[in-house]
Amino acid sequence: MKEFKDKVAVITGASNGIGFGIAERCAQEGMKIVLAGINYENLIQAEKKLKPHGTKTLCVETDVSKLTDIQKLAQETLDTFNEVHLLVNNAGVAAGGTIWGSSWADWKWVMDVNLWGVIYGIKVFTPIMIEQDTEAHIVNTSSIAGLIPYHDSAPYQVTKRAVVGLSENLHHSLESRKSKVKVSVLCPGWVKTRIFDSERNRPKELMNESVVSVSKEFEEYREYVRKELEAGMSIQEVAEYVFQGIKDDQLFILTHREYDSLLRDRLEDILP
Repeated sequence: MKEFKDKVAVITGASNGIGFGIAERCAQEGMKIVLAGINYENLIQAEKKLKPHGTKTLCVETDVSKLTDIQKLAQETLDTFNEVHLLVNNAGVAAGGTIWGSSWADWKWVMDVNLWGVIYGIKVFTPIMIEQDTEAHIVNTSSIAGLIPYHDSAPYQVTKRAVVGLSENLHHSLESRKSKVKVSVLCPGWVKTRIFDSERNRPKELMNESVVSVSKEFEEYREYVRKELEAGMSIQEVAEYVFQGIKDDQLFILTHREYDSLLRDRLEDILP
């Protein structure tokens, strides 16, 4: 997809971070934008920031871990704009440490949002986009953690690795059917976002019983992560990579090439 003006973009996790960076870039291209997120007030604030571009927007409060919310998102999008040309499955959270140190609540929450949220988005929107029979693109936000051999948060890495697999499978499924719907998986390194403050959106029923139940390793890791995030790539730079990847029909969108050596290490582990 190379032309974006007046096309319709649906973005989850759109009120801040990478999602908002992509929304901003969509606005610059003259797209109509559906902003989806778990906090409606935050979506309204994001919408206000896009208004100077003259953007047509729709805010839909959406918990991506709920199929009914994604179905509602699709229906409201079609009711308002009739079509979907760009879907960005971007909403994500981080929690937990080692496989055994992470609580059951950590695993459930991260899997529900990072993995099921993407599965729901793909399963609900892909048939709509195929039926349109027009150029369209799906971007799934993974992470460099989904490609490298190790990450300190097991639940996070497992879900991000799964998003890579989902994206590859979707890509080849659509290619074999000569569909006009294309696929990219975004695998960024450190980006200046609030991903490690995502606890603010954790459902009450999936809260850890106490601070002690949270992995000590993960808590110690937080300070390091916060510093790296603060010094990370801007969301605007990431959005540029995303749009170039869409234009070039790239399956993998990599933003931080300093991880190339770790990717080679993994390939050597697979092919000794």
